[in-house]
Amino acid sequence: ACDPDTRSLTADTYLGDIVGVREVLAGKTKEISGVRVIGDYTLEVTIDAPKSYFLSKLTYPTAFVVDKANVESGGEWWRQPNGTGPFKLRQWDENSLLVLEKNDLYYGKLAKVNFVAFYLWGGVPMNMYETGKIDVTGIYIDYIDKVTDKAGPFYEELQVVPELSFYYIGFNFSQPPFDDINIRRAFSQAIDKDKLVSLVFRGMVQPADGILPPGMPGFNEDLAGLNYDVTEARELIQASKYGDVSNLPPITITTMGWGGLISQGLEAIISEWRNNLGVEVKVRQLEPERFLYHLRQEKDEMFYIGWVADYPHPQNFLDILFQSGADNNYGEYSHPEIDALLEMAGVEPDYDSSLALYQQAEQKLVEDAACLPLWFGKNHILVKPYVKGYNLSPQGLVMLNSVSIERD
Repeated sequence: ACDPDTRSLTADTYLGDIVGVREVLAGKTKEISGVRVIGDYTLEVTIDAPKSYFLSKLTYPTAFVVDKANVESGGEWWRQPNGTGPFKLRQWDENSLLVLEKNDLYYGKLAKVNFVAFYLWGGVPMNMYETGKIDVTGIYIDYIDKVTDKAGPFYEELQVVPELSFYYIGFNFSQPPFDDINIRRAFSQAIDKDKLVSLVFRGMVQPADGILPPGMPGFNEDLAGLNYDVTEARELIQASKYGDVSNLPPITITTMGWGGLISQGLEAIISEWRNNLGVEVKVRQLEPERFLYHLRQEKDEMFYIGWVADYPHPQNFLDILFQSGADNNYGEYSHPEIDALLEMAGVEPDYDSSLALYQQAEQKLVEDAACLPLWFGKNHILVKPYVKGYNLSPQGLVMLNSVSIERD
C-alpha cells in the first residue's frame, strides 16, 4: 500500500503514524524504518508520537499482517489467502458465492460450524430468508413494516443494532457562500431531521446533532446541536454578508449516482431548503468511482455523503474528516483551535481526558457548522431462531467462530 506506484489514497491516513511510512510514500526510501520483525511471532512497530488511537487503528484490515510468501506468489494471491483466522477461504465465485471453511489450526476459539456461505447475488434476500435458503438477512425499508409487526412471524427474529456511521451534508469552504458561518448555520437549522427520519426513513436511522455516533467512545449525550428553527435560519441569512437569499450565488450539491435519480433523503432535504429558506439547490451526480476518489476536486458548493467507522475511536471521525489538510476532509475545512484540540486529544495518555478533549473538539465543530449532521445508521437484521451466537457489532462485524446451529 505504501509503494508510491500504487498511488494509494488511504495509506497515509491509516499508516502515516508509523515512522518511515511517509518517506516511502514520497519515494525517498524503499523500507519502512518503523516496522521490524523480531521473531516468527513478533512484529515491532514504532510510531512518530504516543498516539492514543493507534492501537484502535491496528484493528482495521489496513494494519493486518499477511504472509509475505503468499503475496509474492504473484497474480491475484488474495483468492487463495494464507490467513490465521478461525476460517479459511474454501470457495469464491465472483459476484455469486463465497464459502468459508472452519480452520482447525486456529490458535483461538475454534468455530462451531464447519462452513459459512455468503450468497452475493443469489436472489431477493428477504424471499430467500422466508423460503429457508438463507439463515440471516439484512432488512431494507421496503420490508420494515413487515418485520416490525409484533403480531407477524418475523418480529421475534429481528435484531436492531446501532451502527457506527454518520451521514452529513458537507460544505465547500473554499468558495462562497458557505465560507460564511451564518449561511452554514442557516442551512443547518432549516432541516427538520426528526420529520425526515420518521417519514423518509421510517425510523430506520437516528437523527444526528453531532458527529460521533452512539456507541462510539466519546459519544456526548449532552452535546448542543443546531436545532431546527426556520425563523432563526432566516435571521441568520439576513445577518450574513448576503443579507437576502436573492443575493446568494447559485448553489449545487454533489452526490453519488447516475441517471438523474437521487435518493429520497436528499430530495426531501432540498425540498426543506426550498420551502423554509426560499433557496433552490441544484443537484450534480458523479459516478460512484469518481465520487469516492475525486470528490475533493469535483465538489460543488455542498456534497451529500456518509462515513462508517473503520475502527472504534473518535479520531476516525473527527481527525480524518475535519482536521486541516486531512485526505478525507473533502470540504477543506480548517480551524486552528480545533486542530490544536485534536492534536492534544491524540497524544493525551489518559483515556478519559483524551475523550473529553475530543468532545470539546466535536462541540466546536458543531457550533462552527463544519458540516450539517443528518443521521446515524442502524442495522436491521433477521436471524433464524436456531442460529445461536450471531451478534452483530456496531461496526457491522460478527464473530463467526461463536455462531452455532442448534435445531430441535
